[in-house]
This record gives sequence, structure tokens and C-alpha cells, in this order.
Amino acid sequence: MDSARREALAQRVLALSGAGQTEVMVHSGRNELTRFTRNAVHQNVAESDVSVKVRAIVGKRTGVASTNLTDDTELRSLVQRAIEMAKLSPDDPGLPSMPAGGATQAPPGAYVRETATASPELRAQMCDTIFKAAEEHDYWCAGFVNTSEAGVTIVNSSGARASFDGTDAAVNVKMNATDSTGYAEGWDNDVTRLDAHAIGKLSSLKARDSAYPRGVEPGEWTVILEAAAFGELFTYLSDHFSAQSFDEGSSFLSDGLDKQYLGRNVTIVDDYAHPLSPGMPFDYEAQPTQRIGLVENGVAKNVVTDSYWANKLNRPNTGHALPAPNAYGPQALHLVVSPGSKSINELIAETKRGLLITRFWYIRTVDQKKAIVTGMTRDGTFLIENGEISGGVRNMRFNHSILEALNNCEFANALHRTGSYSYSVVVPAAKIEGFRFSSGTDF
Repeated sequence: MDSARREALAQRVLALSGAGQTEVMVHSGRNELTRFTRNAVHQNVAESDVSVKVRAIVGKRTGVASTNLTDDTELRSLVQRAIEMAKLSPDDPGLPSMPAGGATQAPPGAYVRETATASPELRAQMCDTIFKAAEEHDYWCAGFVNTSEAGVTIVNSSGARASFDGTDAAVNVKMNATDSTGYAEGWDNDVTRLDAHAIGKLSSLKARDSAYPRGVEPGEWTVILEAAAFGELFTYLSDHFSAQSFDEGSSFLSDGLDKQYLGRNVTIVDDYAHPLSPGMPFDYEAQPTQRIGLVENGVAKNVVTDSYWANKLNRPNTGHALPAPNAYGPQALHLVVSPGSKSINELIAETKRGLLITRFWYIRTVDQKKAIVTGMTRDGTFLIENGEISGGVRNMRFNHSILEALNNCEFANALHRTGSYSYSVVVPAAKIEGFRFSSGTDF
């Protein structure tokens, strides 16, 4: 469903509402996933849907209802359900009026036709080039190739009107050898820029070079986290930049803005228009999303807001609302960490003894406000000795504060987009001193 049809549908639903204030969101999308294991495609799935969500405000009460049926009878029922739920909801004296939105423009590269029209055959061909990379080493691999397109249109009774269409693509490969594994990935709005064979080749080289892994002692280590590892660690800091977390005391920023929390080389922005990850230029209230500096040279500068938290804290609305209802408040969804001046190879060469880590997994929060997390290394952990990689290392469990890590770090000079099903960030590789490992494994 293109933006014109979504807007016509949204206006049709808005006209059905007699609530004091009404917001209508129409989402259309198609997600196609080709999964493989043992060097063969075993699953190809595709999902296409159109959904309509209505948020109705009656007095100071809010109700939300949604459907993926678009006939007149269902749409009238949808609006009525939202209004009835609003009448049954508790009164919220701090509820503001819906924002009126503003002009927005999709960033270059957010929508790529080749991704939107990618076929199962194209994804299968990409998988085949990965299989060839595996077979060169007599390995087997598992992972996926994914292409998707999505469109969002939001209108409300305050006059807001906004539409966006975007695409995305991903390649994810885990290469399996006799006693080692290797991981590589690629993320891009343009599927034609993803070199599946190169990604497969990189994962196979990691599996090869980490063969016969040795155990090393737990304790404090100098680590160099490749972008996938650093991104997975860093994403656990993202909700700290929410105005809700800030106000409720669960963020490290709750002790106040304009304070030095991180190293002076750490600058973090939220940028929906970054060329490595261009995204939606407005939030889920149709409010224009600001490109906002969150941390500058280690000093906290801002938190992100939506209409509710901007009103409550008397701060500007930065346009970071999530779809209602949600328990998380506004969120920074396009985090970017500024790079350093050295290549990752220079960071390795300057390390007398340390670990090179490809990725983490199973990260969980230990202490939310202190940003202490625990997790495991995975799919390519290497020992660095006298500035050179000397072989594979068995996986280890860590317990460390992300804040402490970002006070003892040095960044590489290249940015990479990394992510998973639930997040996407743009980050460099990072060298961190004194990273604490609590135990090792036998694999």
C-alpha cells in the first residue's frame, strides 16, 4: 500500500471518530526472510500486512485499538473500541494535547526500490555465494538473508500529517568448523550493497583462525570489540537516554545533565538521517524527529522526549515517541557513536596482550542505573600478543559496567552499522581497558 492509499485510509478512519482527540496510524509492510543451515536453504517465508491503529482521547483518558481489517464495518468498530477503552481508562491529568506535527523529509537512501522488489531467487543466490565460501574450507554455515519494506502514515485531529516509506536488508552468517565458529554480518537499506560472498568469506576466516582455541585466565583484560560486539553492548545504554528513565531514576543520567559521565573522547548522537542507517524522519505521533546530541565529549547534554514527557518535564519535544501504548516512554532509535582516529589494525598493533572479540550474546542487565551487564563472547574470540593475533580463545563470561567501559576506551576510525531484530546502531570498533571476565568455558 503506497503512501497515497494509506493517507486516504487514515483520513477515512479519522472522519469516523467523535472523540475529543484522535490519532490514526496506518502501517503497511512486507518482510521476506530466507534462512539456511548446513549449507542449504531450509525456510523461505514472506509476510505482508496492513494494520490500522486508533488512539482516542476522551477528556484526560486514552484508549488504543488496532485491526488489520479495513472494511467500513470493522473500521467503525475499531474507532468505537478505542473510544470505549478511553472511557474505561484512568484519568491522567498530565496528558497533553496531540502535537500538530510539522514538515519532514525522508533522508536520502531510506527507500531503495531494488530492496523493495527483491525476489526469493535473489536471496537464494546470495545464500549460495555464502555456501561456496563455506565449502572452500569444508565448513557448514547457518544464518539468514532478509529483505523488507515498510510504510507508515499518521494523521491526527490536531492537523498532523506524515508519511514515510523505507526498506532494509540484512545478511547474518555463523560459520561452523570442527572446534570453532566465526561470525559476520551486513546491514543496509540497499540490498545491492551487501556482498554476501565477502560476508561468508569473513565468517569462514574467523572460524579458521580461531581453531584449536585455548583457555585463558579470567580477570581484567584489554579488549578490542569489533563493531558487532560493541554495538550489542552499547545498545543496553540506549534506554538511559529516555526522558521517562531520566525522570523515574533508572537512568545514569538521572543524577543530572551537563555532567561528565563518560570519557572525553565519547560523543553520542541520535541521527535518523545518518547515511549508514537512514530512517523515519518523524515519530509515532507524527512529530518531526530532531537530530540530537546526547553526549558531547563525555558530557551528558540531552534526553529524548515525546509530547507527554516534554510536557511533564517542560522540555522541547524531540520527536521520539513510540507507538501507543508502551511502557518505555520515548526512545533514541538511531544512535551513532563518533569514531576515533586509528584503524582497528593500529589498535591491535598497539596492544601488548589482550583479546579481540567478534561478538557477544546473551547479554543481560545486572544493575540498570549503573549500566552493569553480563554476557558471553561468541563466534570468534582471539588472543592478541605483542600486537599480533596469535590464535583462538575459548569463550568467556563478562560482568562489566558500560559506563566504566566508556570511560576507558579508544575508538577505531571506521563506522559500521550493526544490529539485530530489535535494534540498529552505528558504531566503531572499540578498545577498552580493564574489561572484567568472571569465568571461562570449555568451548
